[in-house]
Amino acid sequence: MKKGMKILLFCLSSLTLISWDRASKELAKEHLKDKATLSYFHDTIRLQYVENTGAAMGFADDLPKQLSFWLLSMAPLALLLGMSGYVIKNSDKMNGAKMAAFTLIIAGGLGNIYDRIVFDRHVTDFMNIGINDLRTGIFNFADVCITAGAILLLASYRNKNTA
Repeated sequence: MKKGMKILLFCLSSLTLISWDRASKELAKEHLKDKATLSYFHDTIRLQYVENTGAAMGFADDLPKQLSFWLLSMAPLALLLGMSGYVIKNSDKMNGAKMAAFTLIIAGGLGNIYDRIVFDRHVTDFMNIGINDLRTGIFNFADVCITAGAILLLASYRNKNTA
């Protein structure tokens, strides 16, 4: 695939994933906020509305507002913009798996940073999975993208023939 087409696909896929993240968070606000937790498949999946002002699982949610803005919004935004530049510059050398991995990570990160900036540090989380007391933290679609992208990126490095 030509470099221009890869870059276009990267941009369109990122925008699509960010849109899906926004839509899922708006649906969570509309249908889950101020409501009881919903449970499915014998409590394996829970839908529960939470606004997170920290990083993963509320880490650093007690930071002063100004410090939180720079550490949890601006620094990650700069990193993601740098990653985007790397992807665009090197897209002709990347295979599909690596392109998809970076797309997932960047789109997921931007989805959460959008929340932090637009909604005063509040990221909407609403999904939880587990069995009995062995459960994940509450997360969102952007977190799924980031995690899937990180796993795919690690897997792509197992093949030494990739850029």
